[in-house]
Amino acid sequence: MNKLSEEQIVAALIDLNQPLDSPWHIENEKLTKQFQFKNFSQAFGFMTECALSAEKLNHHPEWFNVYNKVNIQLTTHDVGGISERDFELARTMESAAK
Repeated sequence: MNKLSEEQIVAALIDLNQPLDSPWHIENEKLTKQFQFKNFSQAFGFMTECALSAEKLNHHPEWFNVYNKVNIQLTTHDVGGISERDFELARTMESAAK
């Protein structure tokens, strides 16, 4: 797994965000997004599904939940930045949010 270049990150971000109403962005050199749900149960269900997927990928998000909102930041600590693994987990999270 390699750290993506700035150009690769921009291209992957465009591809990831194309079908989305609420885009991912880069903040503090991390792939970042806030998901908002109808209520806490939906937010927690989303986190549970994502946690199982993250464990399978052996790639764990930095996240924070308050009521119906889940703030996520993804980075690959092993490479010191954003990798394809972060975009893979982001796509998985988008599927879980639907």
